Amino acid sequence: MLTDYIKAAMRRAKYEIIDDPNPFYGEIPELPGVWANAATLEACRDELKEVVEEWIILGLKFGDPIPVLDEIDLNYKPEPMLAEAY
Repeated sequence: MLTDYIKAAMRRAKYEIIDDPNPFYGEIPELPGVWANAATLEACRDELKEVVEEWIILGLKFGDPIPVLDEIDLNYKPEPMLAEAY
């Protein structure tokens, strides 16, 4: 499930060339704050994937909402408690 989510996120990546020593810039608009830049497009993709992984881990750790991508929902949903009969 986690691997599928990361793949879904990477399919949404947008790349551009910017005026910077590391000119390749990538971001995933659906994931706030997820961006990377690097000297090559391939390095930018690798860095962006790592940022996505870290973003998910931190989001889960702190209980931040994680956008549903391709119907993959990583958000914690507690199971309803069953009333026990006494």
